[in-house]
Amino acid sequence: MTAQVVGLFDTPVVVDDLPDAATINAALRPLILARRAAKPGVTMSNIGGWQSEHDVAEWGGESVQQLLRHVFALANAHCVDIISPNVLRHRWTTDIWVNVSPPQASNQMHTHPGAFWSAVYYVDDGSDTGDGAIGGELVIEDPRMPMVLMTMPNLRLRNPNGLVHEPQLKMKVRSGRIIMFPSWLSHGVVPHQGMRDRISIAINLLAIPLNPA
Repeated sequence: MTAQVVGLFDTPVVVDDLPDAATINAALRPLILARRAAKPGVTMSNIGGWQSEHDVAEWGGESVQQLLRHVFALANAHCVDIISPNVLRHRWTTDIWVNVSPPQASNQMHTHPGAFWSAVYYVDDGSDTGDGAIGGELVIEDPRMPMVLMTMPNLRLRNPNGLVHEPQLKMKVRSGRIIMFPSWLSHGVVPHQGMRDRISIAINLLAIPLNPA
Protein backbone atom coordinates (compact mmCIF):
# COMPACT_ATOMS: atom_id res chain seq x y z
CA MET A 1 0.00 0.00 0.00
CA THR A 2 1.12 3.58 -0.65
CA ALA A 3 -0.67 5.16 2.32
CA GLN A 4 1.44 7.31 4.62
CA VAL A 5 0.86 7.40 8.38
CA VAL A 6 1.64 10.54 10.37
CA GLY A 7 1.94 10.28 14.15
CA LEU A 8 0.17 13.09 16.02
CA PHE A 9 0.24 14.49 19.56
CA ASP A 10 3.36 12.87 20.97
CA THR A 11 3.24 12.65 24.79
CA PRO A 12 6.58 12.97 26.63
CA VAL A 13 7.44 10.63 29.49
CA VAL A 14 10.78 11.61 31.01
CA VAL A 15 12.97 8.98 32.72
CA ASP A 16 16.10 10.00 34.60
CA ASP A 17 18.35 8.81 37.42
CA LEU A 18 19.02 11.24 40.28
CA PRO A 19 22.73 12.05 40.74
CA ASP A 20 24.12 10.86 44.09
CA ALA A 21 20.91 8.89 44.65
CA ALA A 22 22.49 6.42 47.08
CA THR A 23 23.49 9.19 49.51
CA ILE A 24 20.16 11.00 49.18
CA ASN A 25 18.18 7.79 49.66
CA ALA A 26 20.20 6.84 52.73
CA ALA A 27 19.20 10.18 54.28
CA LEU A 28 15.56 10.03 53.18
CA ARG A 29 14.71 6.46 54.20
CA PRO A 30 14.97 6.89 58.01
CA LEU A 31 13.14 10.24 57.84
CA ILE A 32 10.27 8.65 55.93
CA LEU A 33 10.01 5.59 58.15
CA ALA A 34 10.06 7.76 61.28
CA ARG A 35 7.26 9.88 59.81
CA ARG A 36 5.20 6.78 59.06
CA ALA A 37 5.66 5.58 62.64
CA ALA A 38 4.51 8.94 64.01
CA LYS A 39 1.63 9.82 61.68
CA PRO A 40 -1.45 7.83 60.56
CA GLY A 41 -1.22 9.09 56.98
CA VAL A 42 -4.07 9.56 54.51
CA THR A 43 -5.94 7.43 51.99
CA MET A 44 -6.03 8.75 48.43
CA SER A 45 -5.08 6.48 45.52
CA ASN A 46 -3.11 4.11 47.76
CA ILE A 47 -4.47 0.60 48.31
CA GLY A 48 -2.85 -1.24 51.23
CA GLY A 49 0.00 1.23 51.69
CA TRP A 50 0.78 4.32 53.77
CA GLN A 51 0.60 7.78 52.21
CA SER A 52 1.91 10.85 54.02
CA GLU A 53 0.31 14.24 54.30
CA HIS A 54 1.34 16.56 51.49
CA ASP A 55 3.97 18.29 53.63
CA VAL A 56 7.16 16.43 52.73
CA ALA A 57 8.99 19.63 51.74
CA GLU A 58 8.63 20.80 55.35
CA TRP A 59 10.37 17.81 56.96
CA GLY A 60 12.39 16.20 54.17
CA GLY A 61 15.41 18.45 54.63
CA GLU A 62 18.14 19.12 52.09
CA SER A 63 17.72 15.71 50.45
CA VAL A 64 14.19 16.58 49.32
CA GLN A 65 15.37 20.02 48.17
CA GLN A 66 18.08 18.37 46.04
CA LEU A 67 15.44 16.13 44.49
CA LEU A 68 13.14 19.07 43.81
CA ARG A 69 15.89 21.13 42.19
CA HIS A 70 16.63 18.25 39.82
CA VAL A 71 12.94 17.75 39.01
CA PHE A 72 12.53 21.51 38.35
CA ALA A 73 15.46 21.36 35.93
CA LEU A 74 13.92 18.37 34.15
CA ALA A 75 10.58 20.14 33.87
CA ASN A 76 12.15 23.29 32.42
CA ALA A 77 14.19 21.27 29.94
CA HIS A 78 11.12 19.48 28.59
CA CYS A 79 8.68 22.34 28.09
CA VAL A 80 8.89 25.78 26.51
CA ASP A 81 7.14 29.12 26.87
CA ILE A 82 6.43 29.89 23.21
CA ILE A 83 6.22 33.64 23.93
CA SER A 84 9.50 33.72 25.87
CA PRO A 85 11.55 30.63 24.97
CA ASN A 86 14.83 31.90 26.46
CA VAL A 87 13.64 33.66 29.61
CA LEU A 88 11.55 31.92 32.24
CA ARG A 89 8.25 33.63 33.00
CA HIS A 90 7.10 31.04 35.54
CA ARG A 91 8.14 29.31 38.72
CA TRP A 92 7.18 25.85 39.94
CA THR A 93 5.18 25.26 43.09
CA THR A 94 4.89 21.72 44.39
CA ASP A 95 2.49 19.27 45.94
CA ILE A 96 4.65 16.46 47.35
CA TRP A 97 3.99 13.33 49.40
CA VAL A 98 5.43 9.90 50.21
CA ASN A 99 4.07 6.40 49.55
CA VAL A 100 5.31 3.41 51.56
CA SER A 101 3.98 0.27 49.89
CA PRO A 102 4.30 -3.12 51.61
CA PRO A 103 4.06 -6.31 49.53
CA GLN A 104 0.82 -6.47 47.50
CA ALA A 105 0.07 -2.76 47.96
CA SER A 106 -0.91 -0.80 44.85
CA ASN A 107 -2.30 2.54 43.65
CA GLN A 108 -5.53 2.89 41.72
CA MET A 109 -5.62 4.76 38.41
CA HIS A 110 -5.94 8.53 38.80
CA THR A 111 -4.92 11.92 37.36
CA HIS A 112 -3.78 15.21 38.92
CA PRO A 113 -6.02 18.03 37.62
CA GLY A 114 -4.48 21.49 37.77
CA ALA A 115 -0.84 20.33 37.75
CA PHE A 116 1.45 20.57 34.71
CA TRP A 117 3.94 17.76 35.41
CA SER A 118 3.74 14.81 37.79
CA ALA A 119 6.79 12.83 38.87
CA VAL A 120 7.60 9.77 40.96
CA TYR A 121 10.98 9.26 42.61
CA TYR A 122 11.96 5.85 44.02
CA VAL A 123 13.83 5.99 47.32
CA ASP A 124 13.70 2.18 47.62
CA ASP A 125 12.18 -0.06 44.95
CA GLY A 126 11.66 -2.85 47.50
CA SER A 127 13.94 -5.33 45.75
CA ASP A 128 17.26 -6.78 46.88
CA THR A 129 18.73 -6.36 43.41
CA GLY A 130 17.92 -2.65 43.10
CA ASP A 131 16.44 -3.04 39.62
CA GLY A 132 12.74 -3.21 40.50
CA ALA A 133 12.31 -6.46 38.57
CA ILE A 134 9.61 -7.76 40.92
CA GLY A 135 6.35 -6.25 39.72
CA GLY A 136 4.79 -3.07 41.03
CA GLU A 137 5.21 -1.31 37.69
CA LEU A 138 4.01 2.25 37.17
CA VAL A 139 1.12 2.04 34.71
CA ILE A 140 0.42 4.99 32.40
CA GLU A 141 -2.76 4.89 30.34
CA ASP A 142 -3.51 6.47 26.97
CA PRO A 143 -6.59 8.63 27.70
CA ARG A 144 -7.82 8.28 24.11
CA MET A 145 -8.22 4.53 24.15
CA PRO A 146 -10.95 3.45 26.60
CA MET A 147 -13.88 4.45 24.37
CA VAL A 148 -12.27 2.91 21.28
CA LEU A 149 -11.76 -0.44 23.03
CA MET A 150 -15.23 -0.78 24.53
CA THR A 151 -16.82 -2.62 21.58
CA MET A 152 -13.70 -4.50 20.35
CA PRO A 153 -11.22 -4.83 23.25
CA ASN A 154 -8.66 -6.73 21.16
CA LEU A 155 -8.62 -4.41 18.14
CA ARG A 156 -5.56 -2.17 18.16
CA LEU A 157 -4.23 0.71 16.10
CA ARG A 158 -0.83 0.49 14.45
CA ASN A 159 1.79 3.14 15.15
CA PRO A 160 3.57 4.89 12.23
CA ASN A 161 6.44 2.43 12.71
CA GLY A 162 4.04 -0.49 12.25
CA LEU A 163 4.06 -1.63 15.86
CA VAL A 164 0.85 -2.26 17.79
CA HIS A 165 -0.40 0.74 19.78
CA GLU A 166 -1.03 -0.42 23.35
CA PRO A 167 -3.49 1.48 25.57
CA GLN A 168 -1.26 1.11 28.64
CA LEU A 169 2.45 1.43 29.28
CA LYS A 170 3.90 -0.52 32.21
CA MET A 171 7.19 0.94 33.40
CA LYS A 172 9.62 -0.94 35.62
CA VAL A 173 11.02 1.11 38.47
CA ARG A 174 14.27 1.10 40.40
CA SER A 175 15.85 2.93 43.31
CA GLY A 176 17.13 6.38 42.37
CA ARG A 177 14.92 6.69 39.28
CA ILE A 178 12.63 9.59 38.41
CA ILE A 179 9.67 9.14 36.05
CA MET A 180 7.95 12.38 35.01
CA PHE A 181 4.89 12.81 32.79
CA PRO A 182 2.08 15.30 32.03
CA SER A 183 -0.34 15.36 34.96
CA TRP A 184 -3.41 14.70 32.83
CA LEU A 185 -2.20 11.18 32.04
CA SER A 186 -4.08 8.56 34.03
CA HIS A 187 -1.63 6.46 36.03
CA GLY A 188 -1.49 3.91 38.82
CA VAL A 189 0.66 1.13 40.25
CA VAL A 190 0.06 -2.62 39.99
CA PRO A 191 0.57 -4.70 43.18
CA HIS A 192 4.11 -4.63 44.55
CA GLN A 193 5.57 -8.16 44.49
CA GLY A 194 8.67 -7.61 46.62
CA MET A 195 9.34 -8.98 50.09
CA ARG A 196 9.84 -5.59 51.76
CA ASP A 197 8.47 -2.07 51.63
CA ARG A 198 8.77 0.08 48.54
CA ILE A 199 9.27 3.81 49.21
CA SER A 200 8.48 6.47 46.64
CA ILE A 201 7.99 10.22 46.57
CA ALA A 202 5.25 11.70 44.39
CA ILE A 203 5.53 15.27 43.13
CA ASN A 204 3.08 17.51 41.29
CA LEU A 205 4.45 20.64 39.64
CA LEU A 206 2.14 23.62 39.14
CA ALA A 207 3.32 26.51 36.95
CA ILE A 208 2.85 29.95 38.51
CA PRO A 209 3.43 33.15 36.42
CA LEU A 210 6.25 35.31 37.74
CA ASN A 211 4.39 38.46 36.73
CA PRO A 212 0.68 37.65 36.72
CA ALA A 213 -1.46 39.98 34.65
